[in-house]
Amino acid sequence: MTVPYRIVLASNSPRRKELLAGLDLDFQVRVLKDVDESYPADLPTEQIAEYISHKKAEAYRETIAEDELVITADTVVILGSQVLGKPHDADDACRMLRQLSGKTHQVITGVTMTTRLRQESFSVRTDVTFKQLSEDEIAYYVEHFQPFDKAGAYGIQEWIGYIGVTGLNGSYFNVMGLPVQRIYEGLKRF
Repeated sequence: MTVPYRIVLASNSPRRKELLAGLDLDFQVRVLKDVDESYPADLPTEQIAEYISHKKAEAYRETIAEDELVITADTVVILGSQVLGKPHDADDACRMLRQLSGKTHQVITGVTMTTRLRQESFSVRTDVTFKQLSEDEIAYYVEHFQPFDKAGAYGIQEWIGYIGVTGLNGSYFNVMGLPVQRIYEGLKRF
């Protein structure tokens, strides 16, 4: 696939870089500091990721060259009506994993693709089910993998995903942080 734009991934996430590289496209990474990721308290949980990805895109709007397409993304983990963000420390990570243990939760990634003249946003939802995790499993994962940069305090591609995920309905890559199949389809439209 050829795209008539230079693709810019607006993310420092190594997982997002790896996933976008899997589409065999040339891209560069550009990250602005201190992009506001807040959202209105009354925003429905299923709209948060897309809202933030759009907000990130707007922060880049002035920096986009005419031949560039910028991809911004945000991933949230939702358990019931609660949004689980990135844990503050090991205790917070353990608390989140205890909450997810034995339950099904949703991972939603919002993506915005922006050029100077066009913008398209979408979100992808995946249901993830964890087995009942033991305290030892939770402690081992947090100590050895330190998932402090991950929404919901876990990476499905890491040890906890290998031993803990018993069900998945939707895109595995979405849970990793970038729904590459939908991005591919979106790039074809551009």
